[in-house]
Amino acid sequence: MKLSVRTQSVIIEFITMLYILLFVYAATSKLLDFDTFRVQLGQSPLLSAFAGWVAFGTPFLELFIVLLLVFPKWRLMGLYAAFSLMVLFSAYIVVILNFSSFVPCSCGGILENMSWTQHLVFNILFVVLAIVGIYMLTAFETDPSSTKMNRLWIVISALFVGSVAIVILLFLTSEEIIHHRNPFVRRFIPHRINKMYQEDLVYNSYYFAGTGRGKIYLGNYTDPSRITVLDSTLKNRKQYTIQLDNVNFPFRSIQVKVVPPYFYVLDGTVPCIFKGTIGNWKASLISSRSIHFSVVAIMNNNAIAIRTRDIPNRENTLGIIELDPRVNVQLVPDLLQKQIDGVFDTDGSLHYSQALQKLVYVYYYRNQFIVSDPHLKLIYRGKTIDTNSVAKLKIAYLPERGIKQFSAPPFTVNAASSVYKNLLFVHSHLEGKFESQKMWEQASVVDVYDIVENSYQFSFYVYHHNRQKMRSFVVSDSHLFALIGDQIVAYSLGNLFKNKSRNSH
Repeated sequence: MKLSVRTQSVIIEFITMLYILLFVYAATSKLLDFDTFRVQLGQSPLLSAFAGWVAFGTPFLELFIVLLLVFPKWRLMGLYAAFSLMVLFSAYIVVILNFSSFVPCSCGGILENMSWTQHLVFNILFVVLAIVGIYMLTAFETDPSSTKMNRLWIVISALFVGSVAIVILLFLTSEEIIHHRNPFVRRFIPHRINKMYQEDLVYNSYYFAGTGRGKIYLGNYTDPSRITVLDSTLKNRKQYTIQLDNVNFPFRSIQVKVVPPYFYVLDGTVPCIFKGTIGNWKASLISSRSIHFSVVAIMNNNAIAIRTRDIPNRENTLGIIELDPRVNVQLVPDLLQKQIDGVFDTDGSLHYSQALQKLVYVYYYRNQFIVSDPHLKLIYRGKTIDTNSVAKLKIAYLPERGIKQFSAPPFTVNAASSVYKNLLFVHSHLEGKFESQKMWEQASVVDVYDIVENSYQFSFYVYHHNRQKMRSFVVSDSHLFALIGDQIVAYSLGNLFKNKSRNSH
């Protein structure tokens, strides 16, 4: 049935008016709450790397299409542009629902209360309306059976394919940039990690000595001989007193490390190393006065990774202490890279992944970490996603005391870190692009990296407890345990480890 010219004109005007209302409302809502819109785009699995220019460009593109639709002379071009944009939006949702690692929150505006599937249906409806409008508007100007009408379908098909191709290209490019060439854009998981348990430790002098076999082991700075053992629910707590077979040392900086079934008592200022089993908490001296050290990571029964001071250069260096059959020390001076003084600028934390048999050293004051094999042979130098590649430190030398110290508070990049299998967790102190300042006042940010792929994965928030920030944490068996003030808090990481953590290559 052929519609009358008047009926077609009314339909075209109706479709045009719907598009004008949609785009004016959508563009206005984006511009009025621009910061929120930009933050939401920053969390998009497709647009994270391009959130800046997409946030600026989208509302102005929508308003430009409105101008084309308002003037009859340019209305056909406006409908073509509207069709392309709605196809692009629809393809975006299809990729989000079927190929994205997670589904982000709604983009707000007129579709704020719709699910992603409802968004898709809404968009497809407008795609169909655009096709109807283009067909009727073209029929006004030419014979529907002419060559021009055939060209119409060719143009529509080309615009459809082009719009879908743009979305696919954005998805592939954004994933590559975010994971391997990240411009400091965090991808936060769309749900909050759940606080499962918490326990009052009374004092804030505890530190994580180790984890394993469903237990968390806490050392105590003010009472170095005490070890506290909790289960994963934090409800069952036991305390033990460590007994050493030799106490005739000038202890100044004792630390306890637990790697079940063994535990180690170390003091790098003496230096000395004791070893025992967690069954009786009695430790025997296995090494003394071999080499001083400040940071340690237990690798296995007979090898300990350390950070020590290279005597000739008086700079930090990494090394290995082999304990069997005799004590042997191996240093690798070139692994830590000096930027300022070789001491403060190379400060950081040392970890060992038992699953991968890899050492990981994370710098405190620059966006770098090191991954090596158990013999300190460099595998690669990785980067955290912030842009601070050079340590920003002010260091003063006190000649009367012969020491160096900070002359201003240091600019910390990576405050704390933990390794679980192939995943490196870093508590960052720096705010990334498109992030909410309000959230930084409420929570700490943890960034997650895959040390096998050398890639950034995602980020999540650990909320403050009683207005106190997380000071240290450890990750074990799908849980994150944090020390916050005088509390220990257990968070469930749920499905975060799904398809992310693995034992080996």
